[in-house]
Amino acid sequence: MTDTPADQADPGNTTGRVLVLLDGSRMSYAALQAAAGIASNTGADVLGVFVEELNQLRSAGYGFAREVGGSSGISRPLAAGDVEQRMQRLANEARRALAGAVASYGGRHSLSVARGHVIDEVLALAGPQDLLVLGRVGWSSEPGARLGSTAKGLVRRSRGRVLLWCEGRAETLGRVVVFLNDHHSANSRAVQATADVVRHSHRPVTLLLGADSTVSADDLKGVAQDLGIQESELRVRSLPSTDPAVVAGILRQERAVELVLSRECTLLQEPGAERLLVALNLPVTVTP
Repeated sequence: MTDTPADQADPGNTTGRVLVLLDGSRMSYAALQAAAGIASNTGADVLGVFVEELNQLRSAGYGFAREVGGSSGISRPLAAGDVEQRMQRLANEARRALAGAVASYGGRHSLSVARGHVIDEVLALAGPQDLLVLGRVGWSSEPGARLGSTAKGLVRRSRGRVLLWCEGRAETLGRVVVFLNDHHSANSRAVQATADVVRHSHRPVTLLLGADSTVSADDLKGVAQDLGIQESELRVRSLPSTDPAVVAGILRQERAVELVLSRECTLLQEPGAERLLVALNLPVTVTP
């Protein structure tokens, strides 16, 4: 069910919406605030997505199913009716939170409530022009503990951009860092995503290059133009290693407030990619 119609992905949509996955967790509501801020700057519609996880509902149908309270540690039967009521309550909370998040600027919004598997339901809604905003962990994890399985799946499979949101105090003089490598089309998408970020944040940019990548003066001038910033606001750093500790150290030196990179880039192909994303206490935008 949906609160308003026309929430399916539209391949012909050239403006794009801001989608945010709401699951009742604190991090998902933090992601909602970020999504609302982006939408207020861009004029995009906001679509909240709440998925009633089918596996959880099925589990409640077994007589031996039990749940353990997160704070009390008390074990009790997992009844299907209780799970249904809990999901309905969370959906209502998501609906109220969504309306409250966009109230300050009067943006268009709707909530999609679906039953199924989270990744499949979100992918059915998100088009190539949409921005999908996610908390980096789900309801079952503490912030920063790990990259949630839902986030990992959507980063790998989404047709559009994915913003992995995390809470943290932004550096006053912080920079947006974009990782570039030898994939020209992937670089173009990453630069365009960075341009959308700095258009409203007015922050300087650091180009982070792979060990084998180079950039000429003419290239720098072109990138600055694409970003809509002055060349003096653009800095270049070379990445000597894709080791997560090395990357995280450089990002701290740059006072990074957001990292933008392509799904095809070498950083995300390394075995330690998940550890890197977890170690970074800053939002990460992943482009196709």
